[in-house]
Amino acid sequence: MKWWNRVPRPAAKRSTARHGRHGRTGRSSIVRPPLPPVDTRYERFDIAVGSAAEYLRSAWPELRDVSFEIAGLPADSSEDGIPRWHIDRTAQRIVLFRIPVERLSRIHGSIGIAHADDFHRRLVIEGTVFRAAADYLDRDPWDLAPDRYRWF
Repeated sequence: MKWWNRVPRPAAKRSTARHGRHGRTGRSSIVRPPLPPVDTRYERFDIAVGSAAEYLRSAWPELRDVSFEIAGLPADSSEDGIPRWHIDRTAQRIVLFRIPVERLSRIHGSIGIAHADDFHRRLVIEGTVFRAAADYLDRDPWDLAPDRYRWF
């Protein structure tokens, strides 16, 4: 018998309820579910600095034209240690150094704050923004938000 004259056998019955395409089960959709946004330390630092800077700009007219910028590390250290910020009054700019603020603020161990979570990290960053703005304005950091602390 020749191969082209063969009688075809009946096709095997497929159950579409149990198997998907090509007999595979559990096929996923083409488009995956949306992934959560990327959350890096730099982005969290940027958000904390931005929110504190917006608060200070709304409270103090002298800070409305001041730009708050973020840099990694300072170019050099001084005799006082590694600076956390740099102020340029002629260019109306405050530069915050992310790595010294995050790493040298004593929140990463048993030396400093007991709870090294996101809330305490944000408090340290916002406190640094307030101290840098107070240094820019030649004021005490507690004077920048006087109504905020009058509840006690």
